[in-house]
Amino acid sequence: MIRSLRWKGAAFTVPFQLGFVFLYLVPIGYAVYQSLYREQQSGLGLGGSTEKFSGWANYQQGLTDPAFLSSILRVVLFACVQIPVMLFISLVLALLLDALTSRVASRFRILLLVPYMIPGVVAAIVWINLYSPDVGPLTPMGEVLGFHWNFFSPSMVWTSIGNLLTWHGIGYNMVIIYSALQAVPRDLFEAARLDGASEIRIARSIKVPYVRGALVLTGLLSIIQMLQIFNEPALFRNVTPQTVNDSFTPIMIIYNQAFNAGNYHYAAALSVLLALILGIASFLFYRLTSREAD
Repeated sequence: MIRSLRWKGAAFTVPFQLGFVFLYLVPIGYAVYQSLYREQQSGLGLGGSTEKFSGWANYQQGLTDPAFLSSILRVVLFACVQIPVMLFISLVLALLLDALTSRVASRFRILLLVPYMIPGVVAAIVWINLYSPDVGPLTPMGEVLGFHWNFFSPSMVWTSIGNLLTWHGIGYNMVIIYSALQAVPRDLFEAARLDGASEIRIARSIKVPYVRGALVLTGLLSIIQMLQIFNEPALFRNVTPQTVNDSFTPIMIIYNQAFNAGNYHYAAALSVLLALILGIASFLFYRLTSREAD
């Protein structure tokens, strides 16, 4: 009887298992397979091309490709600044919402979630128009205040993209942190207030330690998303190609190799390398944050 119930319960997971296999495992396996081959031209190139097993040659090329390595370093340095800023703002907003009554907090929560509900491509187009010196209001406002900024210049393009990503992502992260705050026992707050603790002290000593798990989760998701950034730089490239080139981020290099250069095997190898880097970065982040929690 128990075994029958187990099989029936397992049957409900079959659609997920099939989707996981065909949408994740099979593409990953095919990418690894493609990365082990190279196209070789026959003769002078008039006889077409054939696939030849190359082993780890594509991976060796990727590990020594200065454009690919520079793009990873560029994105990592950007993530070291943008992710902490975004998570800090999300944490502050979650703490402020937690200090409000549930009725008022629900209204502000929906308002703060509006940016996240907007598709990323649409949000990027909106902000590109806001940054535009021709049609956007930010450049004239800056000139009135005495600032002569160019949001598409090499010195400000990452700031412009970071502002866009932060605006778009704080709502989602804020909801995760706010949900974790709702699980904190309210008796702790009352006891702390009776002991004379201020609201800032309560937030720092009680609330923040309780939501550390949520901060780790949002940090992991942000790291994974950041190393795969593509839409925003690609749209910025249409506006300022002299600043954002086709090797600005790792995904842009992979896209260019696959769909512009037609080098699918090398693009597959770069994809596998990027996946390994993502896994290592996520593992190290989790280990470091878990050690701090202990």
